[in-house]
Amino acid sequence: MTNDTAMCLLIPFLGTCLGSLCVFFMRGMLSERVEKSLTGFAAGVMVAASIWSLIMPAIDESAALGRWASVPAVIGFWGGTLFLLVLDHVIPHIHQFASKAEGPHSSLSRSTMMVLAVTLHNIPEGMAVGVVIAGWLTDGGAISFGDALAISLGIAIQNFPEGAIVSMPLRSEGVSRLKAALYGCLSGIVEPIGGVIALMLAASIMPFMPYCLSFAAGAMLYVVVEELIPEMSEGEHSDIGVICFAAGFTLMMLLDTALG
Repeated sequence: MTNDTAMCLLIPFLGTCLGSLCVFFMRGMLSERVEKSLTGFAAGVMVAASIWSLIMPAIDESAALGRWASVPAVIGFWGGTLFLLVLDHVIPHIHQFASKAEGPHSSLSRSTMMVLAVTLHNIPEGMAVGVVIAGWLTDGGAISFGDALAISLGIAIQNFPEGAIVSMPLRSEGVSRLKAALYGCLSGIVEPIGGVIALMLAASIMPFMPYCLSFAAGAMLYVVVEELIPEMSEGEHSDIGVICFAAGFTLMMLLDTALG
């Protein structure tokens, strides 16, 4: 594994860990306005990454199909959507402001299920980074190092507030600062793990690259629509979530087009 590959794999995880460390420097909970801002920003990054880093390259990879070039992307997208739908129903988890857990009945503590909720979000992000890196290493130039670096940086940027959103509520639940930071970091460990698995399977997935790219996009957009957008819009009406969504979207778009 080259240094560039390791860097692309670890940058998103580093973003989560840095965000989790906020628990050592901040007192109390994040305000509702800040929560909406961070959630909206993360949603914008994920939507832009899904389009520019995943769906568009998936269609380009299928250019030989002519007018049907988007068919593999459609199939993969639905696969990713249904995959996250299944995980959402089989993994017990609870979101920060929810009073009732989702998924099967479980005796797990609330703090553990809160970590599982964010870990569930990070699965498609890890898949996305891993698949793009695999494409860069094996696709002969169709996907560049810039593409891999762009999605890695974009996911890391939106992981920073995610890490804080995990660790701060855990602290309010009575978890020590050290454990809250550790749990926040652990919620992002699935990302480098998913990336390594994608690299191990790189040669096998190359013929299915359009499906894999759009699969990750479908999974990411499931998270955005099912949870992030409702969270940034709940409660008293505010435009801050939408403004931060636009900021995250345009930042990721600029990263992808400038580095790709």
